[in-house]
Amino acid sequence: MRLIACQNCHTQYDVTSVIEKQISCRCGESVENRDLEGIDVKVHRCGSCGAQVGPETEQCDFCGSAIVRDQGVLSLICPECFGRNEEEARFCAACGVSFSPEQVQVEGVELPCPCCGGLMPVRAIGGVGINECPGCNGVWAREDKFDLLVDRAVENSRSTDPEKLRRLAPRVKGSNPAQQKVRYRKCPECDAFMQRRNFRKASGVILDRCGQHGTWLDADELEQIAGFILSGGRPDAERFMRELEERDSRPLPAISLPERRGVATGHAVFVETQPERSLAGTFLRVIAELLD
Repeated sequence: MRLIACQNCHTQYDVTSVIEKQISCRCGESVENRDLEGIDVKVHRCGSCGAQVGPETEQCDFCGSAIVRDQGVLSLICPECFGRNEEEARFCAACGVSFSPEQVQVEGVELPCPCCGGLMPVRAIGGVGINECPGCNGVWAREDKFDLLVDRAVENSRSTDPEKLRRLAPRVKGSNPAQQKVRYRKCPECDAFMQRRNFRKASGVILDRCGQHGTWLDADELEQIAGFILSGGRPDAERFMRELEERDSRPLPAISLPERRGVATGHAVFVETQPERSLAGTFLRVIAELLD
């Protein structure tokens, strides 16, 4: 756990997963979210109950808890005196302050769910503020939060059971957007219809995106995106598709007379040309349009 404290009212906050550099305290002060540098201190109190202990005490006389003095195993830094403590300590062994952190409040307002119409309260996932629908479990991520949300999902999925990730990956990579039911949803902020986008052009995970406000993810789509990335999803898919479009937009080569076939119908002759563009290129372009 990583703690910081407001220097005005001394309210503590658990910022283990918080990415913002500044947080707003309930007293109105702005608190800097920074890593504290711990210091070695003498143990004067029991980390479990806060009772005073002697310099050689190995077990608390009041609650019976072991007194840990090895600084090498102490990881929780007191936000008041910066002394190192046990990770599960309830009191600082040096200054005696109680560890009672509050969760950092996430800014935002409730929004209507674009899927089921219910209200989506604000909450934090991996320290990233989002709106989550309690009815359908869909997630609304504002424009500046989507990439951070995906990064956190990937980080969390790295420790996922490999067998679970293996089961997820083929389902995601083999998904066919052309066979999915098309449903255009409205942005919960501006009420305009959102655009459907295939994540990274090749994942098969179809997201609803408002260019001004954010991205909507149905239940499990965040997990599917993480599975696609960790299972070797093509990171250069966008560049690949851009190169394909540029190649297909090049002008056709000039057609020589031997390559013309005239089909006579009465007095008119219709010329059927044989462009040199490969069938493979045309096929890839069709697939790209289906996946987009």
